Amino acid sequence: MMLSNILTALVAIEHLYILYMEMFAWETRGKGFFKSLPEHLFGPTKGMAANQGLYNGFLSAGLVWSYFINDDTWSSNVRLFFLSCVFVAGLYGALTASRKIFFFQALPALLAGVATMLFI
Repeated sequence: MMLSNILTALVAIEHLYILYMEMFAWETRGKGFFKSLPEHLFGPTKGMAANQGLYNGFLSAGLVWSYFINDDTWSSNVRLFFLSCVFVAGLYGALTASRKIFFFQALPALLAGVATMLFI
């Protein structure tokens, strides 16, 4: 269970960072992270990036919520749902935008999900 908790926390923290970057630092840190996007597009896409960041915050909130559920079965189910959402989003991003997204987003969620399922 400890491994599941640690991996899930890392995924939640990662998505809080993505929220910060996409909502509040899109035109500064975003340029360093999304190098394939031409620099002149960061200003016009600021609203779209903020919307994406908000969704990443919801994913993180769901993962954090799983720590506060007293029933172990429900906690695991909620955790697996949100980790699955992160995995699918990461897989889609890897297929449509950059393969690196698989390793930074989908794979950590997959590992956390497997660790969670091992301890149900």
